Amino acid sequence: MTADSFDRSRLHVRPLSERVHDLDLKALKPLERSAQVPESLQTVAERILAARAGGHPVILMAGGHVVRSGVQRYIIDLLEKDYISCLAMNGSVMIHDFELSLIGATTESVARYILDGQFGLWEETGRINDIVNRAAAAGEMGMGEAVGKAIEEGDFPFRRASLLAACYRLKVPATVHVGIGYDIIHEHPNFNGAAAGETSYRDFLRFARVAEGLEGGVVMNFGSAVMAPEVYLKSLSMARNAAGREGREIRHFTTLVCDLYPLPEDVSREPAREDPAYYFRPWKTMLVRTVADGGESFYVRGRHADTIPALWTALSDQADQSSY
Repeated sequence: MTADSFDRSRLHVRPLSERVHDLDLKALKPLERSAQVPESLQTVAERILAARAGGHPVILMAGGHVVRSGVQRYIIDLLEKDYISCLAMNGSVMIHDFELSLIGATTESVARYILDGQFGLWEETGRINDIVNRAAAAGEMGMGEAVGKAIEEGDFPFRRASLLAACYRLKVPATVHVGIGYDIIHEHPNFNGAAAGETSYRDFLRFARVAEGLEGGVVMNFGSAVMAPEVYLKSLSMARNAAGREGREIRHFTTLVCDLYPLPEDVSREPAREDPAYYFRPWKTMLVRTVADGGESFYVRGRHADTIPALWTALSDQADQSSY
Protein backbone atom coordinates (compact mmCIF):
# COMPACT_ATOMS: atom_id res chain seq x y z
CA MET A 1 0.00 0.00 0.00
CA THR A 2 1.39 3.40 -1.02
CA ALA A 3 0.90 6.21 1.49
CA ASP A 4 -0.50 9.53 0.30
CA SER A 5 1.89 12.47 -0.09
CA PHE A 6 1.32 16.08 0.85
CA ASP A 7 0.35 18.22 -2.15
CA ARG A 8 2.67 21.24 -1.97
CA SER A 9 0.66 23.13 -4.60
CA ARG A 10 -1.84 23.89 -1.83
CA LEU A 11 0.70 25.99 0.08
CA HIS A 12 0.50 29.77 0.33
CA VAL A 13 4.02 31.19 0.04
CA ARG A 14 4.26 34.87 0.95
CA PRO A 15 6.96 37.45 0.12
CA LEU A 16 9.65 38.27 2.65
CA SER A 17 8.42 41.85 2.72
CA GLU A 18 5.47 40.60 4.79
CA ARG A 19 7.64 38.85 7.38
CA VAL A 20 8.72 40.39 10.67
CA HIS A 21 12.48 39.85 10.86
CA ASP A 22 14.18 39.27 14.20
CA LEU A 23 17.70 40.14 13.03
CA ASP A 24 19.21 42.60 10.58
CA LEU A 25 22.61 43.94 9.55
CA LYS A 26 22.83 46.11 12.65
CA ALA A 27 23.50 42.89 14.58
CA LEU A 28 26.80 42.35 12.72
CA LYS A 29 29.64 43.17 15.07
CA PRO A 30 32.57 45.36 14.03
CA LEU A 31 36.06 43.91 14.22
CA GLU A 32 37.12 44.69 17.77
CA ARG A 33 39.66 43.04 20.02
CA SER A 34 38.41 40.94 22.90
CA ALA A 35 39.51 42.15 26.31
CA GLN A 36 39.91 38.60 27.60
CA VAL A 37 40.99 35.51 25.69
CA PRO A 38 40.79 32.08 27.37
CA GLU A 39 44.14 30.30 27.58
CA SER A 40 42.77 27.37 25.57
CA LEU A 41 41.92 29.67 22.66
CA GLN A 42 45.44 31.08 22.80
CA THR A 43 46.72 27.52 22.42
CA VAL A 44 44.32 26.77 19.56
CA ALA A 45 45.45 29.96 17.82
CA GLU A 46 49.04 28.69 18.05
CA ARG A 47 47.94 25.40 16.52
CA ILE A 48 46.12 27.17 13.70
CA LEU A 49 49.16 29.26 12.78
CA ALA A 50 51.39 26.19 12.91
CA ALA A 51 48.94 24.21 10.78
CA ARG A 52 48.70 26.85 8.08
CA ALA A 53 52.46 27.42 8.09
CA GLY A 54 52.88 23.69 7.50
CA GLY A 55 50.26 23.54 4.77
CA HIS A 56 47.74 21.64 6.91
CA PRO A 57 44.01 22.43 6.87
CA VAL A 58 41.99 24.31 9.45
CA ILE A 59 38.29 23.44 9.34
CA LEU A 60 35.58 25.58 10.91
CA MET A 61 32.19 23.90 11.36
CA ALA A 62 29.20 26.02 12.34
CA GLY A 63 25.57 25.83 13.37
CA GLY A 64 22.90 28.42 12.63
CA HIS A 65 23.31 30.47 15.79
CA VAL A 66 26.83 31.42 14.70
CA VAL A 67 25.34 33.55 11.93
CA ARG A 68 22.69 34.91 14.28
CA SER A 69 25.38 36.01 16.73
CA GLY A 70 26.67 38.60 14.25
CA VAL A 71 30.27 37.41 13.94
CA GLN A 72 30.39 37.34 10.14
CA ARG A 73 33.08 40.01 9.87
CA TYR A 74 35.39 38.00 12.11
CA ILE A 75 34.97 34.82 10.09
CA ILE A 76 35.35 36.63 6.77
CA ASP A 77 38.55 38.26 8.03
CA LEU A 78 39.91 34.83 9.02
CA LEU A 79 39.02 33.54 5.56
CA GLU A 80 40.76 36.47 3.90
CA LYS A 81 43.88 35.87 5.96
CA ASP A 82 43.93 32.20 4.91
CA TYR A 83 43.46 30.89 8.45
CA ILE A 84 40.42 28.79 7.45
CA SER A 85 40.77 26.07 4.81
CA CYS A 86 37.16 24.84 4.81
CA LEU A 87 33.94 26.32 6.18
CA ALA A 88 31.32 23.63 6.88
CA MET A 89 27.76 24.44 7.87
CA ASN A 90 24.27 23.09 8.23
CA GLY A 91 21.38 24.28 6.08
CA SER A 92 20.26 26.99 8.49
CA VAL A 93 23.59 28.81 8.14
CA MET A 94 23.13 28.85 4.37
CA ILE A 95 19.57 30.17 4.67
CA HIS A 96 20.42 32.96 7.11
CA ASP A 97 23.44 33.87 4.98
CA PHE A 98 21.31 34.02 1.82
CA GLU A 99 18.56 36.14 3.39
CA LEU A 100 20.99 38.60 4.98
CA SER A 101 22.76 39.03 1.65
CA LEU A 102 19.51 39.55 -0.22
CA ILE A 103 17.41 41.79 2.05
CA GLY A 104 19.73 42.68 4.93
CA ALA A 105 17.60 40.79 7.45
CA THR A 106 16.82 37.23 8.51
CA THR A 107 15.24 35.08 11.23
CA GLU A 108 11.57 34.75 12.07
CA SER A 109 9.70 33.93 15.24
CA VAL A 110 8.83 30.25 15.20
CA ALA A 111 6.31 30.81 18.00
CA ARG A 112 4.55 33.49 15.96
CA TYR A 113 4.50 31.97 12.48
CA ILE A 114 3.88 28.32 13.34
CA LEU A 115 0.46 29.26 14.74
CA ASP A 116 -1.00 29.88 11.28
CA GLY A 117 1.36 27.60 9.35
CA GLN A 118 3.40 30.38 7.75
CA PHE A 119 6.72 29.47 9.31
CA GLY A 120 9.39 29.09 6.64
CA LEU A 121 7.11 29.70 3.67
CA TRP A 122 8.68 32.83 2.21
CA GLU A 123 8.99 33.33 -1.50
CA GLU A 124 12.50 34.76 -1.91
CA THR A 125 14.07 32.21 0.43
CA GLY A 126 12.77 29.49 -1.87
CA ARG A 127 15.10 30.78 -4.59
CA ILE A 128 17.82 28.75 -2.89
CA ASN A 129 16.05 25.66 -4.23
CA ASP A 130 16.26 26.97 -7.79
CA ILE A 131 20.01 27.52 -7.37
CA VAL A 132 20.51 24.03 -5.97
CA ASN A 133 18.37 22.43 -8.67
CA ARG A 134 20.41 24.06 -11.41
CA ALA A 135 23.67 23.05 -9.73
CA ALA A 136 22.55 19.45 -9.50
CA ALA A 137 21.58 19.39 -13.16
CA ALA A 138 24.90 20.92 -14.21
CA GLY A 139 26.72 18.14 -12.40
CA GLU A 140 29.66 20.07 -10.98
CA MET A 141 29.15 22.32 -7.97
CA GLY A 142 28.25 21.41 -4.45
CA MET A 143 25.52 23.24 -2.57
CA GLY A 144 27.84 25.66 -0.80
CA GLU A 145 29.73 26.71 -3.90
CA ALA A 146 26.55 27.08 -5.95
CA VAL A 147 24.83 29.35 -3.44
CA GLY A 148 28.03 31.30 -2.81
CA LYS A 149 28.46 31.90 -6.54
CA ALA A 150 24.84 33.03 -6.87
CA ILE A 151 25.26 35.53 -4.04
CA GLU A 152 28.64 36.83 -5.22
CA GLU A 153 27.60 37.26 -8.86
CA GLY A 154 23.89 38.05 -8.48
CA ASP A 155 21.79 40.99 -7.36
CA PHE A 156 22.47 40.72 -3.64
CA PRO A 157 22.91 44.23 -2.20
CA PHE A 158 24.45 42.99 1.05
CA ARG A 159 26.77 40.30 -0.33
CA ARG A 160 29.74 41.60 1.69
CA ALA A 161 28.07 40.14 4.78
CA SER A 162 27.93 36.70 3.18
CA LEU A 163 30.15 33.86 4.35
CA LEU A 164 29.29 31.79 1.30
CA ALA A 165 30.10 34.60 -1.11
CA ALA A 166 33.40 35.21 0.68
CA CYS A 167 34.32 31.54 0.35
CA TYR A 168 33.46 31.54 -3.34
CA ARG A 169 35.42 34.75 -3.92
CA LEU A 170 38.45 33.43 -2.03
CA LYS A 171 38.21 29.88 -3.44
CA VAL A 172 37.83 28.35 0.03
CA PRO A 173 35.64 25.23 0.12
CA ALA A 174 32.25 25.96 1.71
CA THR A 175 30.32 22.78 2.39
CA VAL A 176 26.64 22.56 3.33
CA HIS A 177 25.43 19.41 5.05
CA VAL A 178 21.65 19.00 5.08
CA GLY A 179 19.16 16.48 6.34
CA ILE A 180 15.96 16.27 4.29
CA GLY A 181 13.14 17.92 6.22
CA TYR A 182 15.43 19.92 8.53
CA ASP A 183 15.27 23.28 6.76
CA ILE A 184 12.48 25.69 5.85
CA ILE A 185 13.26 25.55 2.12
CA HIS A 186 12.31 21.86 2.19
CA GLU A 187 8.70 22.95 2.67
CA HIS A 188 8.59 24.78 -0.64
CA PRO A 189 6.95 23.47 -3.82
CA ASN A 190 10.20 23.89 -5.78
CA PHE A 191 12.30 21.78 -3.41
CA ASN A 192 13.86 18.76 -5.11
CA GLY A 193 15.13 16.18 -2.65
CA ALA A 194 17.31 14.48 -5.25
CA ALA A 195 19.02 17.77 -6.16
CA ALA A 196 19.60 18.67 -2.51
CA GLY A 197 20.98 15.22 -1.80
CA GLU A 198 23.25 15.29 -4.83
CA THR A 199 24.76 18.71 -4.14
CA SER A 200 25.08 18.21 -0.39
CA TYR A 201 26.73 14.85 -0.97
CA ARG A 202 29.24 16.51 -3.29
CA ASP A 203 30.00 18.80 -0.37
CA PHE A 204 30.41 15.82 1.95
CA LEU A 205 32.98 14.29 -0.38
CA ARG A 206 34.79 17.62 -0.63
CA PHE A 207 34.83 17.87 3.14
CA ALA A 208 36.25 14.34 3.35
CA ARG A 209 38.93 15.34 0.86
CA VAL A 210 39.98 18.22 3.13
CA ALA A 211 39.93 15.85 6.11
CA GLU A 212 42.54 13.69 4.36
CA GLY A 213 45.10 16.36 5.20
CA LEU A 214 44.25 16.69 8.89
CA GLU A 215 47.54 15.29 10.19
CA GLY A 216 48.91 18.42 11.84
CA GLY A 217 45.67 20.33 11.25
CA VAL A 218 42.79 21.76 13.29
CA VAL A 219 39.03 21.11 13.39
CA MET A 220 36.73 23.58 15.17
CA ASN A 221 33.04 23.24 15.95
CA PHE A 222 31.02 26.28 16.95
CA GLY A 223 27.49 25.44 17.99
CA SER A 224 26.63 22.33 15.98
CA ALA A 225 25.49 19.47 18.23
CA VAL A 226 24.57 17.01 15.45
CA MET A 227 25.78 17.99 11.97
CA ALA A 228 29.39 18.80 12.84
CA PRO A 229 30.29 15.76 14.93
CA GLU A 230 28.52 13.33 12.59
CA VAL A 231 29.89 14.71 9.30
CA TYR A 232 33.36 14.99 10.83
CA LEU A 233 33.24 11.43 12.21
CA LYS A 234 32.29 9.77 8.93
CA SER A 235 34.70 11.88 6.91
CA LEU A 236 37.57 11.16 9.26
CA SER A 237 36.88 7.43 9.03
CA MET A 238 37.02 7.61 5.24
CA ALA A 239 40.19 9.69 5.34
CA ARG A 240 41.92 7.34 7.77
CA ASN A 241 40.86 4.30 5.77
CA ALA A 242 42.43 5.66 2.59
CA ALA A 243 45.51 6.98 4.42
CA GLY A 244 46.15 3.59 6.00
CA ARG A 245 46.23 1.91 2.62
CA GLU A 246 48.79 4.49 1.49
CA GLY A 247 51.07 4.09 4.50
CA ARG A 248 50.03 7.38 6.08
CA GLU A 249 48.31 8.22 9.35
CA ILE A 250 45.93 10.92 10.56
CA ARG A 251 46.44 10.98 14.31
CA HIS A 252 48.09 14.21 15.40
CA PHE A 253 45.69 17.12 15.11
CA THR A 254 43.71 19.51 17.31
CA THR A 255 39.97 19.76 17.89
CA LEU A 256 38.07 22.65 19.45
CA VAL A 257 34.42 22.75 20.49
CA CYS A 258 32.78 26.01 21.56
CA ASP A 259 29.25 25.77 22.92
CA LEU A 260 27.05 26.53 25.91
CA TYR A 261 26.75 22.97 27.20
CA PRO A 262 28.12 22.71 30.78
CA LEU A 263 30.98 20.22 30.49
CA PRO A 264 33.46 19.44 33.27
CA GLU A 265 36.93 20.92 33.23
CA ASP A 266 38.41 17.58 32.17
CA VAL A 267 36.83 16.48 28.88
CA SER A 268 39.48 13.91 28.01
CA ARG A 269 37.18 11.00 28.90
CA GLU A 270 33.62 10.56 27.69
CA PRO A 271 30.78 10.40 30.23
CA ALA A 272 28.98 7.22 31.21
CA ARG A 273 26.03 6.11 29.11
CA GLU A 274 23.59 6.87 31.93
CA ASP A 275 24.80 10.48 32.01
CA PRO A 276 22.67 12.76 29.78
CA ALA A 277 25.88 14.44 28.64
CA TYR A 278 26.81 11.19 26.87
CA TYR A 279 24.36 12.20 24.16
CA PHE A 280 26.04 15.56 23.55
CA ARG A 281 27.89 14.27 20.51
CA PRO A 282 30.61 16.91 20.27
CA TRP A 283 32.05 15.72 23.59
CA LYS A 284 32.46 12.02 22.93
CA THR A 285 33.10 12.36 19.19
CA MET A 286 35.22 15.47 18.75
CA LEU A 287 36.83 15.84 22.17
CA VAL A 288 37.52 12.20 23.05
CA ARG A 289 37.20 9.35 20.57
CA THR A 290 38.76 10.81 17.43
CA VAL A 291 41.79 12.32 19.20
CA ALA A 292 42.45 9.41 21.54
CA ASP A 293 45.54 8.22 19.69
CA GLY A 294 47.70 11.30 19.27
CA GLY A 295 45.48 14.37 19.03
CA GLU A 296 44.48 16.99 21.58
CA SER A 297 41.11 18.60 22.24
CA PHE A 298 39.83 21.79 23.85
CA TYR A 299 36.39 22.88 25.04
CA VAL A 300 35.40 26.50 25.63
CA ARG A 301 32.01 27.27 27.08
CA GLY A 302 30.65 30.58 25.89
CA ARG A 303 28.54 32.49 23.43
CA HIS A 304 29.68 32.60 19.82
CA ALA A 305 29.55 36.38 20.10
CA ASP A 306 32.40 36.03 22.59
CA THR A 307 34.39 32.95 21.56
CA ILE A 308 34.84 33.77 17.86
CA PRO A 309 36.07 37.34 18.52
CA ALA A 310 38.36 35.92 21.22
CA LEU A 311 39.87 33.42 18.80
CA TRP A 312 40.24 36.17 16.19
CA THR A 313 42.02 38.34 18.78
CA ALA A 314 44.42 35.55 19.71
CA LEU A 315 45.22 34.88 16.07
CA SER A 316 45.70 38.57 15.31
CA ASP A 317 48.07 39.06 18.25
CA GLN A 318 50.11 35.95 17.54
CA ALA A 319 50.27 36.57 13.80
CA ASP A 320 51.86 39.95 14.49
CA GLN A 321 54.67 38.10 16.25
CA SER A 322 55.14 35.35 13.69
CA SER A 323 56.27 35.13 10.09
CA TYR A 324 53.06 33.52 8.83
